Amino acid sequence: MTASTTSMILPIPGQAVRTPGEALPMSPASPAADAEARRIASAVGRGDEAAFQELYDRYHDRLFRFALVLGQGDETLAGETVQSAFVTAAGKLRAIESERHLWNWLARIARQHLAKARRQRAQDATVIAVADLPECAEVPELDSVLEENLDAALLALEPEERQLLEWFYFEGRSQKELAAQLDTTPKAISSRLERARARLRALLARTLSHET
Repeated sequence: MTASTTSMILPIPGQAVRTPGEALPMSPASPAADAEARRIASAVGRGDEAAFQELYDRYHDRLFRFALVLGQGDETLAGETVQSAFVTAAGKLRAIESERHLWNWLARIARQHLAKARRQRAQDATVIAVADLPECAEVPELDSVLEENLDAALLALEPEERQLLEWFYFEGRSQKELAAQLDTTPKAISSRLERARARLRALLARTLSHET
């Protein structure tokens, strides 16, 4: 690799405003999509920062949603997991076969980082053991189920709570911006976010306990 991993500056989540869930559906498998994925992976492997930015833009939102489900609503853990996964990608991503292969590689790396973080934080052993999830590269069905669980948990929230979480996490709006938009204070927004996060965590824990 011609550039060190530390030379690739990770973009700040929320730099680009996206429609909530926009990055979730992946393009249908096609020779063109697979060729594009191979191009990006190869360029990242050579230390191309523009390609790394493209990789980040394409997969950040979906990987964050994936990590948020694995972390059962722990947005701090999800954010740390995604950042660690992209640092690993900057240093170790090489040739891939297809777009699905690229996503599965990123998802596997995210699972490994999240499991490591869980062990370090010594969280409650009753929470789903991410370290026991399959480590194989081909797990699209598992990924799809996890993402569906997040969507279901978000839909189970009150509309105001769901909208607030989507604005904050998937559109990258700050508490100050939301306070101005909703004619309230940042402190009030912080409290509302904490309540919404607590409900989301409970819903995800309940849903995943049924799945497992």
